[in-house]
Amino acid sequence: MDKTFYESVIILTPVLSEKMLQDAVEAYKKLITENGGELIHEENWGLTKMAYPIQKKTTGFYQIFEFTSDNAELVDKLELAYRRDEQVLRYLTIKLDKHAIVYNERRRKGEFNKPKEVKEEATA
Repeated sequence: MDKTFYESVIILTPVLSEKMLQDAVEAYKKLITENGGELIHEENWGLTKMAYPIQKKTTGFYQIFEFTSDNAELVDKLELAYRRDEQVLRYLTIKLDKHAIVYNERRRKGEFNKPKEVKEEATA
């Protein structure tokens, strides 16, 4: 059975201490790996302003997990854990297609958001 690629984004409440935030992230990483998933990449965007308030909060800690799994039940278990955790304001887990996988690999290598090279015009 082929591995399926997923990306999961969670927004955690901004009232967490650094230790509580790390504990929550570690718990989700452990849940992914213990249920047959392989964590490819994780990214912490830190405290970020949200587009609209959620539960009267205007900021949240954004955390992204990119992982593979051949266990179809992993996403269900992960999202159930998100729903049960009152520290999670919102979550979204998506299955990545081949184009998204290539894009994520290129983004990790730093191919995007590079400063544009300024072309010098030759004066004659």
